[in-house]
Amino acid sequence: MTTAEMIKELCEQMNISVSELARRIGQTPQNFNKKLKRETVTLDELKDIADVLGVKF
Repeated sequence: MTTAEMIKELCEQMNISVSELARRIGQTPQNFNKKLKRETVTLDELKDIADVLGVKF
C-alpha cells in the first residue's frame, strides 16, 4: 500500500475528503493531489496530516 493510498483510506475512515484535508494542512487541493500522485509528500506534511486526522505518526 502506498502512502497516498493510506492517506486516502484514513480520510475515508475519518469521513473527511482529501480536499478538506489539504485545506486543513494549508495546501490547495490541486497541489496536494499532485503530491499524492507523485508520492512526494514530505515528512513535515505527514506529521501535519497525522495531527489533522488524529492518528499517531
